[in-house]
Amino acid sequence: MLKKIGSIIPLLLLVALPAYAAEPTVESLELSVNLVWVMLGAILVFFMHAGFTLVETGFTRAKNSLNIIMKNFLTISLVSILYYLVGFGLMFGDSAGGVVGTNGFFLSGREDIDFFIFQAMFAATSITIISGAVAERIHILSYMLIAIGMSIVIYPIIGHWVWSGDGWLAQLGFTDFAGSTVVHLTGGIAALTVVIFLGPRIGKYTGKKVNVIPGHNIPLGALGVFVLWLGWFGFNGASTLAADTSLVPNVIATTLLSTSAAFVASALYTRIRFGKIDPSISLNGVLGGLVGITAGAADISIPGSIVVGLVSGILLVEGVRFLDAKLRVDDPVGAIAVHGICGIWGTLAVGLFSTSSGLFYGAGASQLGIQALGVLAVLVYTFLLVSVITVVINYIYPIRVSSEEEIAGLDYSEHGAYAYEWSQSLLERVINGNEEKPVHGLGLADRLNNLARGTVNSKTS
Repeated sequence: MLKKIGSIIPLLLLVALPAYAAEPTVESLELSVNLVWVMLGAILVFFMHAGFTLVETGFTRAKNSLNIIMKNFLTISLVSILYYLVGFGLMFGDSAGGVVGTNGFFLSGREDIDFFIFQAMFAATSITIISGAVAERIHILSYMLIAIGMSIVIYPIIGHWVWSGDGWLAQLGFTDFAGSTVVHLTGGIAALTVVIFLGPRIGKYTGKKVNVIPGHNIPLGALGVFVLWLGWFGFNGASTLAADTSLVPNVIATTLLSTSAAFVASALYTRIRFGKIDPSISLNGVLGGLVGITAGAADISIPGSIVVGLVSGILLVEGVRFLDAKLRVDDPVGAIAVHGICGIWGTLAVGLFSTSSGLFYGAGASQLGIQALGVLAVLVYTFLLVSVITVVINYIYPIRVSSEEEIAGLDYSEHGAYAYEWSQSLLERVINGNEEKPVHGLGLADRLNNLARGTVNSKTS
């Protein structure tokens, strides 16, 4: 018996021995490192949506916080699915005349899943720009329909023109490294178009006067800006699509320094322009600097990136003022100036500061002309298509909430809840004995005093 067992054991051990993988090669290790770098970038870009949520929530009124949160979650979820179904194929499929991709839907025939994930995060980033600009007055269903339209017929088409390799703008030599035009200008112009159709929030303009509607939590918005700045290192850095030691550090450095210069420029310029350093506009200066360097992060030198950032910061301040006071475009978070105006500047800056093809480096104005053509094409296409989509949606289902719903806040009218339940109770109710009575027309201090008196009366009765 022992002999039989002894003869079986070696056979079992032979069967149980693991199949050793082939020895790793330099190529396989390089592929693995590149994969990890792109996936880390995708995760950082995903995390940027937390930043967008914080910025939009902090820069708007408390009564719309839940609505903004829901819009941002719906954006990342809807766009990811739609990009898988059709968007990725339209953007990176085999080109039809340099205009649109024709295959690769449902990732059919594609093995580069890492690239799909990374690009899906970019698509969601472009579309979520609309969310902040239309805050506090749009039906969430209408916003969802606009996001669907952007995901299918606008963003992936523009992406194909520039990033597919066979797109007509790419063939001309248009350069947009990480998306100042493809992502940000597209989202900014779409936001501007929808805001024009929506009109301003109630109380924003009185005759010729422009009224400030302050956000309810600037520290929350500031945290969001920091989150976005962190995520942008993945947004720009991983756009190299490889852990290239000669390229990635320069991209991260230009992103850091351009953004830093933009914040300093915005802060100092608001001090000169308005007499005080404006925190909310200065924070938007950070985002303007990020958008401004995105197109040229791999092509512009470190000193050049600082100049790009300084111009971005000043443009941001003047852009917000021009849109708000002159054009009377009501954008609660400054998204149109950040992504639209700074997106244009960042794209044109490549034609000026690119070390290989920029005007300031002796290469002539050819690249600048191509960049301007690309900006114009994207601007016109986006404005026309978003206008059509918005008009059709508004015909089927009104895109703007009623005045009563807007005054009450979209948290209650659209979701039946409040983000800050305790503050809502303090603002709307006082306790009088054992009976709760609604209070209207009192300031916060008066309501708190009434609450305290009601509590004392309750205890002494």
